[in-house]
Amino acid sequence: MKKTLTKLKDLVGRAGKWLGLAQSPPPPGVTGAVIADRFDAMSWQEVYEQADALRDLEEELAERHDYTADLLRDIFLAAFKVTPQLRGREEMDASRVPNHQIVAAMMNAPEYEDLHRETAGDPYAAAMAVLSQADALRRMLEDSRAAREQAQQAKDAQDAEQESAQALAAALAQATGAADEDGTVPEEEADAVRRAADLADAAGQAAEDAAQRAAQSLAQAAPGIRTAVRRALDEAADEVQEEAALMRAWGVDPGQLERMPYAERAQLAQRLRSGRIGRFADLIGRFRQMAVGERDRRVENAPGELVGITLGDDLTRVVPSELAHLGIPALRAVFAARYAEAQLMQYDSRGEQYTGQGAIIACIDTSGSMTAPFGNGVTGEAWAKACALALLDQARAARRDFVGILFSSEDAVSVHPFPASRPVDIADVIDFGEVFHGGGTDFEAPLTDAIALLEAEFTDEGRPRGDIVLITDGECDITEDWMRTWNDAKHQLGFRCFGIAIGARTPTGPGSVLDALCDNLRTLDDLTDTRQAADLFRLI
Repeated sequence: MKKTLTKLKDLVGRAGKWLGLAQSPPPPGVTGAVIADRFDAMSWQEVYEQADALRDLEEELAERHDYTADLLRDIFLAAFKVTPQLRGREEMDASRVPNHQIVAAMMNAPEYEDLHRETAGDPYAAAMAVLSQADALRRMLEDSRAAREQAQQAKDAQDAEQESAQALAAALAQATGAADEDGTVPEEEADAVRRAADLADAAGQAAEDAAQRAAQSLAQAAPGIRTAVRRALDEAADEVQEEAALMRAWGVDPGQLERMPYAERAQLAQRLRSGRIGRFADLIGRFRQMAVGERDRRVENAPGELVGITLGDDLTRVVPSELAHLGIPALRAVFAARYAEAQLMQYDSRGEQYTGQGAIIACIDTSGSMTAPFGNGVTGEAWAKACALALLDQARAARRDFVGILFSSEDAVSVHPFPASRPVDIADVIDFGEVFHGGGTDFEAPLTDAIALLEAEFTDEGRPRGDIVLITDGECDITEDWMRTWNDAKHQLGFRCFGIAIGARTPTGPGSVLDALCDNLRTLDDLTDTRQAADLFRLI
């Protein structure tokens, strides 16, 4: 039988496009959907190593789904980077295209901006955003399981196509070496090239079919992913904003948060959220905002709000028409005479300024009845401690010491000092917020401690005129001897006592104990209204 002669050029033509693929394979696809530099990678790695919850989530997801570590990293970077950039889908490794679809849906959602404003540049908040979306991620990964499987099949088919092209190139190289001078290839080598070309064609077709199936599966999963992503972003934004508001309400400085390790910050958030008055963060925040608005008001007769015209000799407040007389030589003598008699027309103003110099001491009743809820579930304890935290801010702004005294029965008193000479430790603030004694009510023990503190401050620093704020919903008897001691201390130290009686049933009328103790006393019947204490922050 006559052998068929095969020319090398014919085999090269049969190999066709596969030679190019074998000689110049496509660059390996990237596994991250968000473009990141080494500093971004360091931020992710640092948070990942510190956050047990992140590692637990990755381990859980990885048991059922592939490439979830890359997905969590992408979601973190999309939240953390100030200007995150998404790679083109064509750059991605085929197996990671489903991850790209989830991250793209997230970054294109309108809710993303609300979340990104809170998380940009803050690795803790970005990690929190990832964890907040954990439930949604579980659902999305389950719902897109078919699409992820198809993507993996497309990746496997793509690898098989590449291997077939390389095998064809190897067979052709062997045929080239076996060809004679006129380019004739022995039949055995020629058959090997033809078989390799057939396999390459089949692998190419399989890769194309797999890619189409993957694209169709991803398109089918897209609507569900977009819906789930939007819901997840909305929930994550709410959670991150809620924690940010919680930190602001408790007076935690943003710079302090940035320097705080992840584990410590997470523990702090948990303490604030689960503490006795943690759920009243909104009340604390409103108190502090109200106090800020009142803080710079000044005492009567200081320059402040203009309320009319009066007569006097304060040249800084003389009305322009009076000053105009100085420009007329004949009226200068009249001006001088009226100035000497304090009869110049001048603006009348009203305002307040700080008059205290010594410490601000908040004596907070923590008897059992203070846990009773009033309007909207706010307790007397929550209102009193929120007010005290605003008074702490007041003291810091005025460079005054602050002391919180929590009391109930005679032997149940705790003192929490916050000296102006050192920064406030948030752990001490939380301790103050969480202490609750229960029991009955006794005024003498906490007020005796307050007097001792003001006496020590006067002796050591020479600062008189402190302010005591007594907040209670109860009543108790005091002895005549103790009352004389109280009045003597007020006369000697010049301090003032402001009283806030929670609940209309607390006796505040003439002859009551609170009326005898306090220079300024008011009754509080609506614990949701912080404005009832506004004048307190103008006077202290």
